Amino acid sequence: MPQDMVPLARITPERRVVAVNPLPRRVLTPRQKAAVIVRFLLSQETSLPLAALPEHMQAALAEQMGQMRLVDRATLDEVVAEFLAELESVGLAFPGGIEGALSMMDGHISQSAAQRLRRMSTASSKIDPWERITALPTDRLLPILLNEAVEVGAVMLSKLPVAKSAELLGKLPGERARRVAYAVSLTGNVDPETVRRIGAALLAELDNQPPKAFEQGPVQRVGAILNVSPSLTRDEVLEGLEAEDAAFAAEVRKAIFTFAHIPARLNRRDTPKITRLVDQPQLVAALAFATGKPGLEEAAEFILANISQRLAQGLREEMAARGRIKEKEAEEAMTAVVTAIRTLEASGEITLIQPEDV
Repeated sequence: MPQDMVPLARITPERRVVAVNPLPRRVLTPRQKAAVIVRFLLSQETSLPLAALPEHMQAALAEQMGQMRLVDRATLDEVVAEFLAELESVGLAFPGGIEGALSMMDGHISQSAAQRLRRMSTASSKIDPWERITALPTDRLLPILLNEAVEVGAVMLSKLPVAKSAELLGKLPGERARRVAYAVSLTGNVDPETVRRIGAALLAELDNQPPKAFEQGPVQRVGAILNVSPSLTRDEVLEGLEAEDAAFAAEVRKAIFTFAHIPARLNRRDTPKITRLVDQPQLVAALAFATGKPGLEEAAEFILANISQRLAQGLREEMAARGRIKEKEAEEAMTAVVTAIRTLEASGEITLIQPEDV
């Protein structure tokens, strides 16, 4: 045994202290501390939304983690303690980035100011325009595929999530869809900077579109109005629309949802949810008035058949006890049922069956 090596059993208490005395702790940079925290959370099987970070930050974090090797326990404890202390001291958190700030200030600044800020942020080379393009609804992106060069459309499809790309491709005319799909096969050698410039140009074009006064199109707005209009008014307006513009009237009819449409458009399993939003006296009035009325009785029976038997029996007893129901009261009661269904649809709790699917 070499003279400079001492068996562990022969180390005196004093020498043991010296032998296990830790090395001086490393002084870490903020980026290194971030890498330590991420590595520690991942080791605890914590799900981290790192994909929500800008791509340059994701790349910097991965690069830093690739450069590090070992961190001693004392340094880890110190970094975690510092991280927790910073979290506890936070008073306010800002979203980070122009898009997050605009989302938070939506409704508090003018649309023209918001568009100018978006154009300024898009011009910055540090901003990835595809993050915003990916978040846009398909109806905003479809005109790009229809009007821009097929090569531009191919780049956009390649950057979007697969599900959204498939949805957009399915809305294109057959010949256009084939041309764009073929152009995707030619994008293999496009460099990242070119893709970024294409995204910036598309985003600038989208931001330069004039703001719309109404969020919904005319078909949806007319349909929403007629949904809660008296049936006589609704029928007269639809007849007038058909005389003026038959195609527009046909689209409005598809957008209309009335009490009579319940059996064809409401899923049976969603029926009990209606009873939680409609006051029972109104529900009783709507069902009692609809019973025996052509075009309405089927809707009343549909509701009664798809709720609990106990509740249905109670409603039938109250319906039998009701006297004559005035037409105005019945219209208000049926409108309340329709409004409840529309509210559930808007909140995402239910999905109505579309007319073309019936």
